[in-house]
Order: sequence, then structure tokens, then C-alpha cells
Amino acid sequence: MNAHALKIFVIGAGGQLSTALEERAEQHGTTVALLGYPELDLSASPELVETQIFKAVSAFGAQILVNAAAYTAVDKAEDEPELAQAINGVAPGIIAQVAARLSIPCIHVSTDYVFDGTAEGYRKEDDPTSPLGVYGQTKLSGEMAVAAATTDHAILRTAWVYAPFGANFVKTMLRLASEGRTELGVVADQYGCPTSVLDIADAIFKVASNLNAKPDDATLRGIFHLVGAGEANWAEFARAIFAGATLRGAPSAAVKDLTSAEYPTKAKRPFNSRLDTSKIKHIHNVTMPDWKLSLDIVLDRLIGSKKSAS
Repeated sequence: MNAHALKIFVIGAGGQLSTALEERAEQHGTTVALLGYPELDLSASPELVETQIFKAVSAFGAQILVNAAAYTAVDKAEDEPELAQAINGVAPGIIAQVAARLSIPCIHVSTDYVFDGTAEGYRKEDDPTSPLGVYGQTKLSGEMAVAAATTDHAILRTAWVYAPFGANFVKTMLRLASEGRTELGVVADQYGCPTSVLDIADAIFKVASNLNAKPDDATLRGIFHLVGAGEANWAEFARAIFAGATLRGAPSAAVKDLTSAEYPTKAKRPFNSRLDTSKIKHIHNVTMPDWKLSLDIVLDRLIGSKKSAS
């Protein structure tokens, strides 16, 4: 282990992002420690949560504290608003308070759901927020709690996250095709920027390094948008997944375009989840890859390399 490696403590073990951070730490010259459920229950009393986190983070000697934990069940959140608020709204503030007590930066991961998705174009960091449902409302509460607890923070809003592990849209599409589904109806009137969790992890390491190197640079702190380059609707995303599956000799399915009205969900989804990433590129020198290139990398891991033409 590199004695000079940046030490990053991650809240939220077992999730897609924490898995990616743990997996990619060594290549970024960092050491990572994780704490998550059931050892840490973010819905427990704030006093208990703070005591547990402070003890673990200080014992590790962390230089950066990353909150990768979240209640992400968007529809279920409508039925469990108190639990969603505890994990998404209250806990981030507690985590940021611990970072402030230890005089280290806090990186918090948020979401496009803080916007209602009605505006045109790509959302910027200072655009007005207006969440549609409980999930977005609680995530916005979390952002505000972090900002209130410490100025030494970077809040990273992302969207349409997928990975070679965990539960996500890419894996769901591949599973349905492998189960013999030949046609799938997919919503085609919601637009966003598909984002590989591997790219998010790489970006977090870069941001963490910048925050650690320049503790007094206020421009490195604040809210930043972090999504894959390019855009798609869900149906286009699904077609790209199945095209990649076909090239790798795996089952695929035809995609039928649906409207949101034809695929009702308990929680409303934003029609436009596109986020502008120019700020993080300019300030942190983070350039996110085209989502189609990142999808190829994930499909290589899930299925294998593309078959060569015979």
C-alpha cells in the first residue's frame, strides 16, 4: 500500500458507486475504506449515526469523506417518505457535519431529480430546482443539509446511472432478452444522459484529489453536474444496449416506443434529465466520455468482447 495514497472514506458500502470506488481506487493511487448497511443504519437516530461515522472515519485517518449512500427506489419513496428523508435528506447533513468536525472535504452524490424536467436544453447547476416527487424532494433536502453543514463540499449531480454490477437499466434489458422477451416497450419521451458508474468513480477520485490539494480554493467547492456525454431517450438507450448485445452474440429484443402516459409509474419522472457538465470540466478538468463508449466497456464486462465478423 502506498504510504502517501489519498485516504478516502466512503459511506454506502455495497452499492453500485461504492463498489466502483473500491474497485478503481488502486489505479488512482488512493486507499478506500467503506461503511454501510447493516453496520451503519442511516435511518437510525442522528446522534448514533454521527457517532458511528465519526469513530470510523477518524480511525481510518480519512482525508476525504464521500457519501455514496442513498435511498434510490423512486416509486417506493412515495410510500416511505420518512425513510427516504432520513437517508437522503437528513443523513447527508450528518455526514457533512462529521467532515467539518474533522476539517476534511465532503463529496456528496445527488441527482437530476432535483429538477422537474420541464425546461428545454441542458440544466445548469444554478437553474431553479423543483422536484416532482418524494425522491427528488429528499435528495434536494440532502444537498441543502450538506451545504449548511460545511462549505468544504462538492455536490455531484448525476443521472441515468448504470454499471456492470448491481441493479440497473442495462442489466434489466439484458436479463429480459435472455429470458426470451423478443419485444419490449420502452419510454421514448424522457431524455437524459446515460452515465456509467465507472466514469462517476473516476471523476470522484479526480475531484477528491483537487479538493485535497487546494483546501482554500472556493471555486473547487459547490454543486457540479456529472453525466455521460451525449443524450438519448430510454428507448434509444435500450436499442443501443441490444445492438451491443447482438454484436457480442447475446440475446436481444426489439424495442417499441412508448409514451410516459402508456407506462405510468407511481412517481412522476422528469421529461428532460439532461445536465450541463461544462462547469466540472472547466473547474475540475473532468471530461466525461461519450455514453456509447462507456456502454461498450460495461457490455464487455457483462457479456464479453464483440464477436469478430467471420
